[in-house]
Amino acid sequence: MYCCKVTTLKSPPNLPHSKQRRMSVSFSHFSIPFSESSIASSISLSTGAANNFQLLRGSCLVLHGGASDLCQRFRGLKLRILKRLNRRQHVPANDLKRIRNQDKDQPENPSRNDEQISEAASTIPSSNGSTEDHTRTTSQPKKSTLPPLVQTNSSNLNVDDNHERPSLCIAVIGATGELAKNKIFPALFALYYSGFLPENVGIFGYSRKDLTDEDLRSLIASTLTCRIDHQQNCGDKMDAFLSRTYYLNGGYDNKEGMSKLNSRMEQIEAGYPASRIFYLSVPHEALPDVASSLADNAQTKKGWNRIIIEKPFGFDAVSSQLFTKSLLSKFEEKQIYRIDHLLGRNLIENLTVLRFSNLVFEPLWSRTYIRNVQVILSEDLSMPLGRYFDGYGVIRDIVHSHILQTIALLAMEPPISLDGEDIRNEKVKVLRSIRNLEPSDVILGQYKATSGNKVDVSLSSRTPTFFAAALYIDNARWDGVPFMIKAGVGLIKHRVEIRIQFNSVPGNLYRERIGHNTDLATNELILRDEPDEAILVKINNKIPGLGLNLDASELNLLYKDKYNVEVPDSYEHLLLDVIDGDNHLFLRSDELAAAWNILTPVLQWIDQNNIAPELYELGGRGPVGSYYLWAKHGVWWADD
Repeated sequence: MYCCKVTTLKSPPNLPHSKQRRMSVSFSHFSIPFSESSIASSISLSTGAANNFQLLRGSCLVLHGGASDLCQRFRGLKLRILKRLNRRQHVPANDLKRIRNQDKDQPENPSRNDEQISEAASTIPSSNGSTEDHTRTTSQPKKSTLPPLVQTNSSNLNVDDNHERPSLCIAVIGATGELAKNKIFPALFALYYSGFLPENVGIFGYSRKDLTDEDLRSLIASTLTCRIDHQQNCGDKMDAFLSRTYYLNGGYDNKEGMSKLNSRMEQIEAGYPASRIFYLSVPHEALPDVASSLADNAQTKKGWNRIIIEKPFGFDAVSSQLFTKSLLSKFEEKQIYRIDHLLGRNLIENLTVLRFSNLVFEPLWSRTYIRNVQVILSEDLSMPLGRYFDGYGVIRDIVHSHILQTIALLAMEPPISLDGEDIRNEKVKVLRSIRNLEPSDVILGQYKATSGNKVDVSLSSRTPTFFAAALYIDNARWDGVPFMIKAGVGLIKHRVEIRIQFNSVPGNLYRERIGHNTDLATNELILRDEPDEAILVKINNKIPGLGLNLDASELNLLYKDKYNVEVPDSYEHLLLDVIDGDNHLFLRSDELAAAWNILTPVLQWIDQNNIAPELYELGGRGPVGSYYLWAKHGVWWADD
C-alpha cells in the first residue's frame, strides 16, 4: 500500500518569497519536495472527498479516513505527480512501472470517492481561490529547483513499521515436496536476503503432513544459502526469514484446509492490508480442486491475489482447455502465472535486449539475411527426470512451453512497449503463424538404459525422451526459414543454446579461399546458456602471416569472464516477476491454446499409429534420424 502525508510549512518572514513556503508530499517510496506555487496552495476537493480532509491552524493539511482508502486514492495522485514531474526531470522508469503493475490488480470499478479524488487532482486552484487547469499554470515553464528523486525501495511493496504485520504473504502449497524444499524456499530466501522481499513478509507452508512451524523451519533450513558475492549478516537474515515462516496441516479436505490457511494468514496479518501469492506445487491431478478451493476460501479482500502454476499445463489440448476454463471461472487472467523455470534463464530475458537495443542485429532479423535458426536443449545423465515424465514425455514437458516460448520471443515483431501484455500479444501472433507440423518433419527418440545406468529404466516403450522437428512460421518476416528444434535427455552433455545462421555472402570474392564447405564459413550468432553462458559471433578472418588464408573465428563474450557476479537461480527471477506483476515470461491462456494447436496433431499421430521412438545410446548424440532431418532442410548440424 502507499501512504502519504501532505504538509505546508511556514518559514521565517525574512527569507525570500520563493523560499518562504514549501509543500512536501511524502510517500512510502518517495519524498518529493516542491514549491507551493507549482501546484497551488490547496487542492480542490468535491463534497464527498472533502469529508476526509481538514485544514488546521498553521497551514497543515491533515488526512482522515481508513488507511487503505487513503492509500488507494492517493496512488492515482502519486502517479499523476510523477508523470508531470517526469516532463521536468528524470523519474526512474521502474517506479512508474511498479505503480502501474500494482494498479492492474485493483478493482476495475473504483468507488465514487476515488473518482472524486482523481477529478480533484486533475485541476489545480490558484492562491486566490480560483481554479485553473494545471496546463495553464505550466504553459510558461520555469527553471526547476527540484532536487533529484531518490528511490528508497526496490520493491513495489510497502514495509509496515510493525515487524509482525506483513504487507505480503506467500503460501507454498505442497511445502514438503522436493520442488518446494530444493527450489522454491531457497529462491524466496535469496530474494529476502537481497532485499527484494519486505522485511515483514509472511511465508506459509501448506501440506498434508502433521508438522509444526519449527518442523518446517528445520526442514528447509539446510537448503538455504546466502549469496557468494555478499555474505554480510547471513546468519541474522536466515534467522529472520525462518522466524517469518509458518506451517499449516491442510488435511485431505481442500476446502476446509484453505479456510484454515486463510484464518492463519489473517491472524498473522492482524487485520492490516496485505497481498497474497499462492504457489501451487502439487500433483497435476490435484490442481483443479486445490485451485478451486483456494479461490473460494483463501483469497484476501484487502490486497491483490496471484497464483503460480507449474508445468506441464495439461496432457493435451482438451485437458488443458478444461483446466483453463476452470481456472478462469475462479480467477482473472491477470492473477494466473503459469511458470516454467527454464524461461527464467538469463538467455531468455536477454533475447529481447539483444534484438531491440542493438542496431546491428534488428535490421538483419528476417528471412532476407537469416538462413535458419536452431533451438537446442539437451540434458545429460546428471539431470533427473520428473516423477510425471513417463506419462508426459519430452514433448509435453519441454517442447510445449520452453521451446515454443523461446521461438516466440526470438521471432516476434517489436512490441509497442515492454509491458507484459504487449509482449504476450506479439508472442501469440507468432505461435498462431506456425505451420502445421508434418509427421515426416518429426523425429522421436528414447534412450536405451539398464539398471546399472542409475536412470529411470521403467519408462513406457512409447514415452519419447528426444524430440526433433522442423518448424516454419508463415508470415512476411520468416517465410521459408526453418526453425530446427532439438530437445532431449540422456544425451552426451548438458547444452542449452540458440544458433542463428546467416545467409552466405552473394558473389563472395573469397569463395576460392573458403573451399567447398561454405557452411563452415557462414556467419553465425550463438546465444549459449549452458555449459558456459556466452554470446558468440562467428566471422571469417585472415590468419596472420604471409599469404591469404582464411579462418572461421569467434568473437566471444563469456559471461564468467566479463561479469564477476553470481547469477540468480531462474526461480528467483520468476518469483520476483510475480511479486512485481511482470507477466511477460508466463504463458497466457491464448498462448497456451496456440501451443497445443501446434503439437496436438503430432501427439494424435503418435497415439493413433502407435509410433515407437527410435532408440539411442544413453550418453550419446541422439537418434540418427535427426541428422537426416537437418540435412533434408539444408541445415548444417552443429557439433555436440
